[in-house]
Amino acid sequence: MLLAIDSATAACSAALIDGAALVDERFELVGRGHAERLLPMIEELLGGRRPSGILVDCGPGSFTGVRVGLAAAHGLAIGWGVPLLGYSSMAAIAATADAERLAVALHGGHGQLFVQSFTNAPLQPVADLQSLLPDDAARAFDEAVVIGSGAEALVAARGHGEARNALPRAADARLLPEALRSLPPRPLYGRAPDAKPLPQ
Repeated sequence: MLLAIDSATAACSAALIDGAALVDERFELVGRGHAERLLPMIEELLGGRRPSGILVDCGPGSFTGVRVGLAAAHGLAIGWGVPLLGYSSMAAIAATADAERLAVALHGGHGQLFVQSFTNAPLQPVADLQSLLPDDAARAFDEAVVIGSGAEALVAARGHGEARNALPRAADARLLPEALRSLPPRPLYGRAPDAKPLPQ
């Protein structure tokens, strides 16, 4: 039984999964406050049970949300002595779609969108993750179905397509193929840091 943790976006969630089966889950739209909500949510979910491993959303998403989830996952993995692996928020969202080909778009910083294309038979990325302004994303991605918190912005900029609003959910980690849920547990920020080194 695996514990999945997701706090990379405005949603905060945790789930117990057994293979492809969902044992139990907690999901809340918190916006901010992941640090205060995540560990109590996990404690409530577990109810004294101990998982055999942990999966954590590595991003992209909000800087703070990604770091909170990874810090909690690393701490629990060390404390329990269990393996820790990661997955992408983009893949988790793509796994819920019934479209043969789709684009995932999530709101990023500075008015940009995190965007990536996937095929769904089997689920796999067919383009690198990019962080783009909506107009640039509209020119770069032509999939008819766009899913994610930034889907409406991309479709509006392009003038066509179907937008489906969604955020990643820990329970959906069970839908991912092994290759997409065995990433190194480190941040996927999706774009360069805002801070720049001072000139020498």
